[in-house]
Amino acid sequence: MTIISHDVHQVEVTLDTDTVDTIAVLEAQVAHTPSRAALSWTEVETGLWSANYGGYFGGTVDKRDGHYFVSDTFGQYVGDFRSLEDAQSRLAERLHIVLPSVIRPVD
Repeated sequence: MTIISHDVHQVEVTLDTDTVDTIAVLEAQVAHTPSRAALSWTEVETGLWSANYGGYFGGTVDKRDGHYFVSDTFGQYVGDFRSLEDAQSRLAERLHIVLPSVIRPVD
């Protein structure tokens, strides 16, 4: 790998694969993983749960015919699952991706 700086002073650095791998591992260890916003659930009515993600509407889990259907904060279909826990977990993962600006510490 060759890196050329386009500064006032041009510097060329050549790194072997092992060095690049080591740098990548070190960067991964110090990279800050953003915390997730607090997520809470309310059973609005029998078989319908609403997610509150960091103070915002996060979506719903709707139980129908033994399956749990998930819609996100935008009303987009996320999937259907065999358990409430799987459905809620999948929505939590999705919200962390689609609402990155709603990052608040987890309680």
